[in-house]
Parts: sequence; structure tokens; C-alpha cells
Amino acid sequence: MEYGDLVTLTGGMPWFDLPLLVQAFNDRRQSLRVQLSRWLGQGKVVALRRGMYTLPDAYRKVPVVPAALSNALYRPSYLSGPWALAFHDMIPEQVVWLTAVSPRVPRRFENHFGVFEYRTIKQSFFFGYQAAGYGGQEIFVAEPEKAMLDHWYLTPGEWTTDRLDEMRYQNPDLVSAATLRAYCERFHSPRLSRAVDRWLALASEFGKGTERI
Repeated sequence: MEYGDLVTLTGGMPWFDLPLLVQAFNDRRQSLRVQLSRWLGQGKVVALRRGMYTLPDAYRKVPVVPAALSNALYRPSYLSGPWALAFHDMIPEQVVWLTAVSPRVPRRFENHFGVFEYRTIKQSFFFGYQAAGYGGQEIFVAEPEKAMLDHWYLTPGEWTTDRLDEMRYQNPDLVSAATLRAYCERFHSPRLSRAVDRWLALASEFGKGTERI
């Protein structure tokens, strides 16, 4: 495999992996690993995680969108928690750390494009996400209701009214009370049920003219 061949094959992709190269070229897997290692040292290839790479900007025709990369680094997964809440404009902060959930074991990756954290949820809780356009690419992100529930579920402790208020939730009209309660029931968690009741009470006050939830 020559570098020009690699650029021709992958220059139109945001990222690529070793199995793709094994299929595309006649080289042995170990030979491909050695060549990629050389190019990594020379800055001709950028590592994303073990066995997954991208080309430098000068050789790549499409951007690497970190949110889309989050979905690809660890499958199956979808973006949730604080990142998804910010995506839906439900909290005022801009969240850079990409938080996602997966039924697989927890993982964390750091590369040139950011920090990617994956929290574990049960397979039965792996629902309530959607495809959305972001940065010209498609991402999988929790719906507003599920983003809140995932965050509350994965963060220890009671979600008191004061604690919910500290999150500075906004745009409560994006949340369906019926969907929030229906999704909450699937967790079978009294702690989450209490959080839902408190959040809905705060949302009601928001609708009466308070500045924020």
C-alpha cells in the first residue's frame, strides 16, 4: 500500500479503519499495521482509536465532525446527557465533552478531535434517540426527554428541586410531559419518578413567568 493509494481510497471519508484497508489492498494485516505506524509517526495519518484513523486536513476532502465521530468510535451508542441537552438548547452552557451512552462497558477516548466518554446503560434502556443533521453529517442523539432521564439516571444522588434548578434548564416546551413520564416508567426507578415530578413542577412555574427552570 502506497500513501497515494491510501489518499485515493479514503480522502473522501471522514475516517477509516483497518478492516477497510485489508479488503482494499493485497497487503497482509500486519504489514498494513506497520505502514500505518510509520505514517502516524510522520503525521501522514491521525489515530482516532486503536484500528481507526483519519487523514490530515490537507489530504481529506470532508471534515471530521466530533459528534458524528462519537457515534462511530464506539457502537452502538448515542449522544446523551449534558451534550444532548445543550444540542437541544435545554441548558445555556456549550458542552464540549462528548457524553454518550451504550449498552456496552464504559469507555473513554481522547484524540485530536476531543474527549469522548461512554456511560453504560442496560440494553432495555437503550431507546429514545433519533437521527439528526449536525455539521453536514448525521448523528444519533437522545431526544430531549431521554437526555434528561439518562443524565439523572447516571448521576448519583437525589435530584432535588434545588439541584434541578442549578442545571438552569430552559425551553421546557421542547419536552412532552407524557413522553417524559412514559420513558421514565421504563426505568422502574422511584428516584427518577421523583425527579420527573419535580422537573414538571418547575416547568409549570416557568410557564407562569419565572425566569428559568
